[in-house]
Formats: sequence, C-alpha cells, structure tokens
Amino acid sequence: MSTLFFYGTLRFAPLLELVLGRPAAEIDLTPAKLVDHAVHAVQDQAFPMILESPGQQADGLLVRGLNAEDIARLEYYEGGFDYDLATRTLTLPDGSRAEAEVFFPEPGLWQPGEPWSLEAWAEAWGELTLIAAEEVMSFYGRVDAQRIARSFPAIRMRAWARIAARSRARGNTRDVARDVIVHRRHHAYVDYFGLDEVELQHRQHDGSMGPVLNRNALTNGQAAVVLPYDPVRDTVLLIEQFRAPVYMIGDPDPWTWEAVAGMIDPGESPETTAFREAVEEAHVELQRLEFAGGAYSSCGSSTEYVHLFVGLGDLTGTVTNGGVDGEGEDIRSHILPFEEFMQWVDGNRIKSLQLLTLAHWLARHRDRLRGQA
Repeated sequence: MSTLFFYGTLRFAPLLELVLGRPAAEIDLTPAKLVDHAVHAVQDQAFPMILESPGQQADGLLVRGLNAEDIARLEYYEGGFDYDLATRTLTLPDGSRAEAEVFFPEPGLWQPGEPWSLEAWAEAWGELTLIAAEEVMSFYGRVDAQRIARSFPAIRMRAWARIAARSRARGNTRDVARDVIVHRRHHAYVDYFGLDEVELQHRQHDGSMGPVLNRNALTNGQAAVVLPYDPVRDTVLLIEQFRAPVYMIGDPDPWTWEAVAGMIDPGESPETTAFREAVEEAHVELQRLEFAGGAYSSCGSSTEYVHLFVGLGDLTGTVTNGGVDGEGEDIRSHILPFEEFMQWVDGNRIKSLQLLTLAHWLARHRDRLRGQA
C-alpha cells in the first residue's frame, strides 16, 4: 500500500473519484500540510505546481492505503502533466508527522504564476477538467501514457467544446432526455482528433422510437474562422497551406486556399481566437470583427463547430512564412480584389466550405461595410 499527498486538482473529490475509479467514501483521506512549500498556478495552464518556499505551507490531502492499481491509474493521469513522485514529510492536524509521496513537476518545465486556490480553480476549470479526465481515463489500459500526454491539449479543447455545445440555444421543443436512448457510448480512438462510437435510439417523426443505430463521430474542438477584408481597398486576404486529408483522399492539388482559422483554446472566446490567428497565420492586426454565423462543419460525421467572422483591417502586405513554430504550419497569404475573389469562387477554385460561406456572406454585406469605412 502507498501513501500520497495531493496539493492540487486531485483534492477535488469528483476528479479523484474519476481517476481512481471508486467513490471518495472508500478512500482514506486526511487533511495535511507540507511546510516550506507553496502551491502556485502554472502560467498559461489550468493546473498548479508545487515549489519549495521557506516559511510557507502547502495545504492538501494525505491519501493512505493506495494499492498498485490506484498508483498506476494516478501515474497514468498525471503522466500527461509531466510530474514525478518524490517522498516528503507532512504535518497532520494533531501535530504528528507522516511521510508521503508527492507529485513534483519536472524542473524548468513550467513557470509558476500566482498562488493557487482550489476553490477558484474548481469554479473556473472544474467542469472542463472532469470532462477531459473522463476521456483520458477511458483509455487506461488501452493506450499508453505517452500518447495520452501528446493528445492532452486536444482532449482539453474537446472538453471546452462540449461545455460550449451545452450552452447553445435550443432550436426546437424536443425533449432529448426522453427522445434519445443511449445503450452504449465508447471512446474508440484518441489523438489530435478523437473518435467516439455510440449505439442509440431516437424518436422518429411519427412519434415511435426508432431502431438501435450504431454511429461514429469524429470528435474535435470548436474553431474560429475569419476572412480578413479591407473595405477601403475592397480586398480580401486568403491563406494557402498543404492539407494532409485532401492529399490522403487522392486530390491532385492538396494546397488549398482558405480563410484564417484556428482551434479555440480552453477558456478562450471565438473572437479572441480570430484576432490571435490573424496575427499568427497572416501577420494581420484586425480592427474589428463582423459575426457571420456559426455551424457544425459536417453534422453527419464531426462534432466540430465553427464560428465564422469577417475581420476588418488594413490589408497592405502578405507573408510567406505564417503559422506557429513547432506546429508544422507552412502558410503563405495572398491579397485579392473582391471581384477577382468572387471569380475564384464562381470558378470552383475554392475547396474550403467555410471560405465559400464567408464569401457569400461578404457579398451580401459588402456595400454596408464599405459605406461604414
């Protein structure tokens, strides 16, 4: 049996239950402190780290009686955060001491931020963390921890997308809880994309419950797509990049013209993503955004939801090296007069559905935008 000290997110009982696979009531938990240490948020992340800090103390939980399976599950989950176990001496409420192992981050891997609060974290990130952890732990025993660690940023983006989906306005009066029966749902594959399988029944238009269906969905986060437009010069900016799926299907021209786009990071708004991606991919500082709608990119096969924008700005230059270093992006941009852009649309040169949608939106609103310039 092993004894561990949890100072961070695993103090959140629903998360600990999910990771260990059993109720908190079955786990031996005792409040404890680790003196001369402090818990800080990790810069630009939604989880904490512990540091040596003379004169301070880190509050947490002493967890006793953990078996080999518990430790394996904890290491599998924490492996995505690059933490290692080290033994430390703790102080208990009655003043006694106890030794326990503590998850410490790899030195230099993370930069500490402000002092960390469990309550503030749970309010801001608790729901997302539970959704992400459910996907992570569903692969325990099936996928190695290194692959989960590589996939973890995408898993969190998918969790953020699930939260966003739950908040969307309903377009009908159907009672999903009554009209959809799920017999089995399974996370079948994990990487940058996920693949979920489900067996379900749904109520048909005649009021009867339909047969059991087996369906798959490519699971992804949500994206922001923005077409930069200069209403003074009446020009648009497109980007061109190699797209592996277009190549993989056998298309002879896998370099595609698109609008600027990017995945929405956890905690980020679609608007923030649109502004950020314009700078990263095209080196363009947009002045403001016009919302052009939101929709699922392919309702029958993918969970991806895209937020569409036309971004107004001064388009005076192009780039041949856009994108983020380390993400394999090789992007160039091209500025086109609006009329020539629409000739590309009518000539079937555009293969991106999002760009086609934005082209038609801009055609409808172009006079208004030019009049406001």
